[in-house]
Amino acid sequence: MYDRFIKQRIETALSDTRVVLIAGPRQTGKTTLSQAIAGKNMPFFTLDNVTTLEAARQDPAGFIRGLDKAVIDEIQRAPELLLAIKESVDLDQRPGRFLLTGSANLMTLPRVADSLAGRMEVIRLLPLSQNEIQGFSPTFLNSVFDGAIPVVKRPILADDLIETALAGGYPEAVARTSYRRRQDWYLNYIDAIVQRDISDIVQIEHILQIPRLLQALAHHSGQLANYSKIGSFLDMNYATTQKYTRILEQLFFISALPSWHTNRLKRLVKAPKLHFLDSGLLAALQDITLKKLKDNRRLFGPLLETFVFAELQKLAGWNDRRCKFSHFRDKQKKEVDIVIQDQSGQVVGIEVKASATVTNADFSGLRKLAEAHPKEFVLGLVLYDHDQAVPFGERLFAAPISALWH
Repeated sequence: MYDRFIKQRIETALSDTRVVLIAGPRQTGKTTLSQAIAGKNMPFFTLDNVTTLEAARQDPAGFIRGLDKAVIDEIQRAPELLLAIKESVDLDQRPGRFLLTGSANLMTLPRVADSLAGRMEVIRLLPLSQNEIQGFSPTFLNSVFDGAIPVVKRPILADDLIETALAGGYPEAVARTSYRRRQDWYLNYIDAIVQRDISDIVQIEHILQIPRLLQALAHHSGQLANYSKIGSFLDMNYATTQKYTRILEQLFFISALPSWHTNRLKRLVKAPKLHFLDSGLLAALQDITLKKLKDNRRLFGPLLETFVFAELQKLAGWNDRRCKFSHFRDKQKKEVDIVIQDQSGQVVGIEVKASATVTNADFSGLRKLAEAHPKEFVLGLVLYDHDQAVPFGERLFAAPISALWH
């Protein structure tokens, strides 16, 4: 079992908040983590159990009534419980009353967001990070916002880096030693989610289109959202494609990365980028293997960008800084893959390059971002497949991708 860095944040939240929700994809360890935190002090109910689910749906108030404290697993299967929980914690406002887990982003549903506003903290648990897999303390975000490049002690390079990105972060997939066995796990995982979880959060007419849409989105990962183009491959219109894509966001398959907005730069592209939240899942959908990447290294770029994006999302989940993520692109196609801004307004820009060589041209987007925000811009990094950090000007560096987990 891996140590999950988010555990301390959950325990802190339970000490001062009535309801805490651990939200994230299935099979990331939410159940195991919630049981470990609750121990013997809180009864555990999982709504994956048919009898428990039936009881919760038939009489939500009766289910919650009389519970002093409890863990309720997979709460999205019976969202009607949330109103009963609200009534309970309004009567008894002690912190740590309920620890919930959910495999869908319930806070996108208005009735849920309204019912527990001010009473619940949501903490996201994503698949394993490289810090957790390798046992390194997470320091990257604090270092870069201090303007420093983390020292890399044991870099992962070349084929090892490719294999790391192909594996992804789901614990059961990481435990498998062959790519094909991992791919089987990921594809079976997708089938299970489509059959089991989508109907819990929304009723849709063409549920069998979801796997096909995932395939189409996989080939657009890291690109600007173009719902008309994506839908054209599936004979789906813009509105339906956008609606179904948002369902996949709710289930933590993908994340929309908004565009960077500023009054200091004109003619910026405003469309979001669509990213998968796990590179192993993306590789399985694209049927990308180590051999294919060796034969065609250009395929590695989008996969590596997804890998870096996911790692940064995980780092932000544990960090005390409140970070906002976006991408920067202007009409001249100068771009920065990932822009991170903390609560004080400081900005760090990150470009991802699947190569062992970096040139001055790779910093064009970062320079434009720095020129527009000279006071707020802290650091611009081009993360690349190497073990050395190299300066490319004031506050600009080429840095090893392995810096993310050192």
